[in-house]
Amino acid sequence: MKNVTITVEDSVLEWARIEAARRGTSVSRMLGDFMAEMQRREDTYERAYLAWRTDERTWKAKDAPKTTARSVGGKRAAGPKDTESKGVA
Repeated sequence: MKNVTITVEDSVLEWARIEAARRGTSVSRMLGDFMAEMQRREDTYERAYLAWRTDERTWKAKDAPKTTARSVGGKRAAGPKDTESKGVA
């Protein structure tokens, strides 16, 4: 194991000492456990993300009809701004 020196505000260190005592551990052990938990979470997320990215399954239903949004006559439908600018009421 390696030692690490950190710099924290006095109020943060006071809180950490009280919290560590409440948990029956040391500030050093509490910080080490915190960092190890962060590492586990990051590793778990990374593995899940990579599994998702490499998943080649298709989530579309096999018999689902293909639908394409098209406008009538090949032109887009006129919205409220279009009718106002053309003088259409």
